[in-house]
Amino acid sequence: MNADHKFLPFSGYSDAYALPKIIRCEANLYLSQFAFMKLLPAKYIIEKALSQGTLTHGMKVLETSSGTFALGLAVVCRERGFQLEIFTDPVMDQGLENRLKSLGAEVFIVTEKAKQGGYQRSRLDALQARMRQLGHSCFWPRQYETPDNPAAYKLFADQITGMLGADVTLVGSVGSGGSTCGTIERLRQKAPGARLIGVDTFNSVIFGQQDGERKLRGLGNSLVPKNVKHELYDEVHLISAPLACAATRALHERHAVFAGPTSGASYIVGRWRARQYPEEAVVVICPDEGHRYVEAVYDHKWLEQNECLNDGVLVDGPATENHPSTALPPWNRYLWKRKSRETVLNALEQAS
Repeated sequence: MNADHKFLPFSGYSDAYALPKIIRCEANLYLSQFAFMKLLPAKYIIEKALSQGTLTHGMKVLETSSGTFALGLAVVCRERGFQLEIFTDPVMDQGLENRLKSLGAEVFIVTEKAKQGGYQRSRLDALQARMRQLGHSCFWPRQYETPDNPAAYKLFADQITGMLGADVTLVGSVGSGGSTCGTIERLRQKAPGARLIGVDTFNSVIFGQQDGERKLRGLGNSLVPKNVKHELYDEVHLISAPLACAATRALHERHAVFAGPTSGASYIVGRWRARQYPEEAVVVICPDEGHRYVEAVYDHKWLEQNECLNDGVLVDGPATENHPSTALPPWNRYLWKRKSRETVLNALEQAS
């Protein structure tokens, strides 16, 4: 086994979910559909911590998450015999909370937003308070900052390379930054020209928007994660919740790919890119299946109640904005050109 993968034994019942299916949707458009992608970094982080002795039996695993990273940890902790505590907020749906509890995890819901950083800050504060209480008897995976998160995607990058070669255009949603940054770093070891398009949503601070309410789960952030390496992105696209929901349903109707709204947001960007550049192989990351969203994205009444209904109309393409902070819905594109976040934000200040 390659030394890069020595912390990935993939033994146990979680093996079946480790890597995605690669589905060809159009001549040069491919979807990589994971059952739930965050199992990959969860398993890698826990296995590596065990091998290094930073996690030992008898310790509790603590993490902040409102999505499938929590589920990935719950699967791995159940498999390896660890107690898990998840600090989340009211955005976590009841179905996911039930699944976590059925796997033995304790779920703590933080109900007050911090003035700076919103729920994500208050969740971190609650987790850190719990860590002080437990002392050395706990382990925090730190999904937003540990380099083991992006490192886990080397196997996925190698899967792409084996099928399509490394010189591809990768399109993926940006939350912790692990999947897009880790995959493109590995691809560029063999093909430095491989392209990365990040997909975010409006009111997310990651690429320079002001923090605000977001309706898309698993996409965007109120804090800038350390694992988002801005210098790796060639383009950034911002997608509204109604458009992402319409694209998610279209992905199911046209290609029978049952996925969540972050997949839909990435799909519409990838489809546009593939048609603009037919010489490129475009690979879209679909991080999870659609079961969590049956009563949301796939439910007309929910779409209507949450102002996410646009009658299934897909926008043909994005507007191109001079700066991501001034981008407006439903879809905006910014040529990031592998620059740092500071460089991009400073450019706006200098222009004004």
